[in-house]
Formats: sequence, C-alpha cells, structure tokens
Amino acid sequence: MTPFSEAVAGLATDVHLPDGDGPFPAVLVRTPYDRARHRAEARGWARRGFAAVVQDVRGRFASPGEWHPYENEAVDGAAAVRWVRRQPWSDGRIVAAGASYAAHCALVLTLEASGDEVRPDAVIAAVPALGAAETAREPSGVERLLTRAGWWAAHGDRRDSDEGALDKALAADPGLFTHLPLTGLPERLGRSLPSWAGLWRHRDSGRLVARAAHADVPLFAVGGLHDHFTEDTVGLWRAWGGPSARLLLGPWGHGLVTAPGPDAGPAHRVSLGELYVRWARRALAGELTRGHHGALALGGGNLWLPAGTHGEPRTQRLRLLAGSAFTADPDRPVRSDDLTVPVVTTGGPPDRCVLATPPLPRPLDVVGPVRVRLRATAHTPSADWAARLAALTPEGTAERLAVGVVRREEPPGREADLTVGLGRLARRLPAGSRLRLEIAGHHFPAHARNPHNGDDPVTAGRLLASEREVDPRSVVLRLPVLTSRPLPTDPAKEILR
Repeated sequence: MTPFSEAVAGLATDVHLPDGDGPFPAVLVRTPYDRARHRAEARGWARRGFAAVVQDVRGRFASPGEWHPYENEAVDGAAAVRWVRRQPWSDGRIVAAGASYAAHCALVLTLEASGDEVRPDAVIAAVPALGAAETAREPSGVERLLTRAGWWAAHGDRRDSDEGALDKALAADPGLFTHLPLTGLPERLGRSLPSWAGLWRHRDSGRLVARAAHADVPLFAVGGLHDHFTEDTVGLWRAWGGPSARLLLGPWGHGLVTAPGPDAGPAHRVSLGELYVRWARRALAGELTRGHHGALALGGGNLWLPAGTHGEPRTQRLRLLAGSAFTADPDRPVRSDDLTVPVVTTGGPPDRCVLATPPLPRPLDVVGPVRVRLRATAHTPSADWAARLAALTPEGTAERLAVGVVRREEPPGREADLTVGLGRLARRLPAGSRLRLEIAGHHFPAHARNPHNGDDPVTAGRLLASEREVDPRSVVLRLPVLTSRPLPTDPAKEILR
C-alpha cells in the first residue's frame, strides 16, 4: 500500500493505494472530523483493492477556507471526483462513502453536483445527516436542542474539534440550557459561534429525499434503531430511485456497531467494513439485483428480518395511573434523560399524564412505526405534546422504547385531536412486561422548551406554565405487531443479493 497526501482543489487529501499497478476503483470520503481518523479505514479499503481518498472538508483541520456546515459540499465534492478520475491509478469508478456529516457529503455529491462526469457510481450513506433542517428539528418542527448544541459546541465555527466541549460546559453550569434565549448559548459556552443562530432558520427539510427519487446509482443505507436519524435513513432508502437500494438497520446508536443498544444480541455483531467492501464490488460490477432490499434487526430477538417486514396495527389497552390534568411548567420540565416518574403528592400538580398497559400475556414482536392518538386540551396558545413509551419489566425497571413530540397552536382551552408519531421499533417485548406511556408538555433537554406564549422557543425570553387536560378514554396506543412467527434472514445475503 502506498499512502500519500495531496492538495486537491486546495483541500487537504490523503490517498491510500493498493499494492500493484492498477488502475483501481476508488472510495471517496469527505469529512469534517479529521481525515487522520480515517487512516485505518483507508488502509482497509486499500488492502481490498480500492484506492481510498479521504479529504478534510473546506475550513476544517488541514483544509483552508471558511467552514460553513452544509453549504459547499456538492461543489467541493465534484472537484474531488474530477481529480480522482484524472489520476493514472484510477479506473474511473468511484464509491462515495461516509457516516453522519460525511454521509451528507456523499449524498449531495450524488444528488446535487452538476454533470454526469462528477457523479459517483455508488453511495454508502451511514446514519446520514441529510441537511441542517433535518438535523435541527423533528419532522413536526420541534427543535432538537441537546444533539445540536453538542455538535455545534464540538465542531461549529472552528477548524478543529473539541468532542467534550458541551460536557465540560454542563459540568461548570448544569443549568446551561435553562438560560434564555437559546441563541445566547455561545456566550455561555465562552466561544464565538456565529452560525448557531442561523441553524434554526433552515426550513428546507426533505430536499435530499425528494431528489433521491431521481438517483441513478446504487445506494447502501445503514442506520441504527437507537439513532436520532433513523427515520431519515429509512426515508432515504424508500425514496431512492436508483437501480438498487439496500438498507441495514441494526439495534445500534449513532456509532452503529460501536454503540449497541440494550436489545442487541450476538447475531447483531456485524463486520460493517467487510460488508461495505463486498457491496461496493458488486455495485460497481452491476451485479446487484434491482429493487429495494435489506435487513432489519429484531432487538431482543437476536435475529434479522427482511427490511420490508412490517407488523399489523394493534391497539393496546391503557389504564390511567395519574395526571389526566397536569401542568406543563417550563421551569420544571419533564426530563428526557430521566425515566423516573415522580410520585404525585399534595405538594403540587402532576407534571405529566401517565398510563400503562396490563402485563403482556405473551411476547410481542413490534416492527414498524408506533403512534399515539388522543384528545387533549392546552390552556395556552402554543403547546408541545411529548409522548414517551417505556417498557417496564416485572421487576419494575424501565427501558426507553420510543419518543415523539408534536407542536400545536390552538385557541386556549379548545380540545384538539392529536396524533403523535413515536418513531420506529423493531423489538421483541417479553411476556410479563408492561408498557408505560407518558404524555407531557416537554422533553428537555433533548428538545427545546416551548414557552407556550407563541414565541419562538429559540429566541424566547420568557416562559409560561401551561395547564393541560387529557381525556384518558381517548388515548390509543397503536403498535405494529407481527401476527406470525418472524422469518429470519441473513443480513449479508439481503445486502448482496
């Protein structure tokens, strides 16, 4: 293997070539997270016959220029492709690959760069950050505060990264996110972050998914069922219009196999690097069958299902435990990082409505999107409704399953019909466990607090408490339940078919 560095269109780039004369197919990774961190990955590609090209994006680490997240990746990626295809060691075939923001780089290059001569021949997109709008907000429009603050503190408006920046700030000021307005967060972090306020003005969610319908190259999308980009990963795969699309969705967090969830089993330990190489070879050779295929992990069941597996909607009976009337107080919001449900005392009103199912008489395999429907009333002009589903073991321990938040603006005191999507589950729930559903006005600090007065939660300077009522008879939990024994599959066979 022969590694060397180049300035490609002015940007710092490392190249790892396989042994031999070539020419070789290439893998292009463009990253804001330091190309040096990809050296082991690049060597792995080179050992398997691919030229690995890894580039720092504009304004990051060794690349000159100004760093503007999500702005320059199509044009800079196109310049990198042109350079690769002119090299004597290149056979002209290119796989654009990356995870998180690097997946965004690969996707905009494929879907938005001008000209067929700069389009890669295949794309690997893992836990893809589709764009600023998708990462900043839930599909309902509710602001994702904790993950965005963590990313911007670590990487925003700086050449290098400080992965622990937010943790250090929270250690110094545990109430960091309670200060208003949220646009003032950079001052409390003690550094300049001019792009932070502009993040929340992005409203172009769905642009890349819409373009994906016109894609004309193979896609391999990889995601985690515990990742905050799960729905984006699945949506991209479903929309992809290229000759083939593959999906691998495991019981993992944003770090994929390095971040297994509590429901991961031995069967879910996948060598992603080997799978990427094998898929890339088949994609470039045109050996993949047409259509959308893939594999979906069944958490708690230690097996894989075909990616299109979907349960039948089933309504679960719920019994009210507390809080049909409660107060959503931004000064004491329901915490996203605490599954403890406080005991209601005479010291004040409850802060959420809590319902639960009876113990499950038999195991349930829940595969697909989870939804909650209810009728409820808020006595403020703006209200967020957060629904959180947890599994309670017979011993009483709680495990988070799914969360959804919607924002509604209604005349104060008017009852509204609400549907809250809680995301996607692929989980075997054991017999004897109960499901607990909490309905609250906040899910903080994962999401910004709604000030309830109609002001923008990011720029608001004052907060109001919101009195709420939930009609417990109206609450319907719909779970997609498999009605027959699941048919397991081999994930490698589904990806490489």
